Amino acid sequence: MKKAVLIPDSFKGTMSSEKIISIMKERILHYHPGCTIVPIPVADGGEGSVDAFLTALGGEKIKVKTKGPWGETVDSFYGLLPDGTAVIEMAASAGLPQVGDRKDPSKTTTYGVGELILAAAKSGAKKLVIGLGGSATNDAGCGAAAACGVSFFDKEGKTFTPVGETLDQIVRIDVTTMDESVKKLPITAMCDIDNPFYGPTGAAAIFGPQKGADEAMVESLDGKMKSLAAVVEKDLGIGLQSIPGSGAAGGMGGGMNAFFGAKLQMGIDAVLEITGFEKLAENADMIFTGEGKIDTQSLRGKVVIGVARKAKKMGIPVLAIVGDIGDNIEAAYDEGVSGIFSINRVAVPYKEARPRAESDMKLTMDNILRFMERMKL
Repeated sequence: MKKAVLIPDSFKGTMSSEKIISIMKERILHYHPGCTIVPIPVADGGEGSVDAFLTALGGEKIKVKTKGPWGETVDSFYGLLPDGTAVIEMAASAGLPQVGDRKDPSKTTTYGVGELILAAAKSGAKKLVIGLGGSATNDAGCGAAAACGVSFFDKEGKTFTPVGETLDQIVRIDVTTMDESVKKLPITAMCDIDNPFYGPTGAAAIFGPQKGADEAMVESLDGKMKSLAAVVEKDLGIGLQSIPGSGAAGGMGGGMNAFFGAKLQMGIDAVLEITGFEKLAENADMIFTGEGKIDTQSLRGKVVIGVARKAKKMGIPVLAIVGDIGDNIEAAYDEGVSGIFSINRVAVPYKEARPRAESDMKLTMDNILRFMERMKL
């Protein structure tokens, strides 16, 4: 094996993408000392996304003070890649870890995320990628939009910055007041879910509880999201409910599209596009990928399948090293996956498997490479 591309997703709560890559690389070089290794850490939009892109492509981390989810001042950041692309993870200014025990999606705001967007735009960024993950909010991105100059009016004609509990007070939206530097900035929002804006599978119903919403608050927030959607359709001509992923990150997916004109894209597709995957993988003998669990959800286009689809067109075999294998995943082979291997070497519960994940990953890679060596692959 002369060239191998390593592009695994993280195993949530167990190993980061970078850690998995380091284990894969060590074992490959043990058997193939002269092999060219191309590492591509995967950013899923949540915490660590900026670092993953910077590791893969270089660039610098820019520190910025912004408002946090409760309006307090926090130390935040964004990444600036060599080609002028700014990378933001919304969790850096509106993340669940920042609220601690003060979870309340009816009052938390994405205003600080907008401040990051504005800072990147004013610094001369040529385009922007924002990861929608790990949020503590349900304001549909209105806070971020307000920070960038979008005007939200109440029934008295006064402007205000909406939060989850006040979305139904919006009677008019004016996006023409947005800061000019943000207006001209092409934006891609990384989004790995297709939940609608409101309803039984919408932002509040599905993600509200993990952000601190009880049943009554979920119902209230959902109604306010529906109210906002009606105003967006009236003033901006955009039907948020029909946009897959508009419910991501407390409706931030819909807000990024409606207020910023952002393109919603599956996280792995954004990674492949931004890193120039096809050029990096050219003439590779093998691509190693993986994720915590491959199941029917994965078949909708998450990391393994996203990589496999590209690799299939290039005629490069793909091995998926995963934590767990679900039922009914045979379609993965049709998408371009050559083989799927679980690192679970013994049948133990997750609680017991987690501490041994790194050693099991190493042993699994060793087993695969030992076989490939014997078969002269």
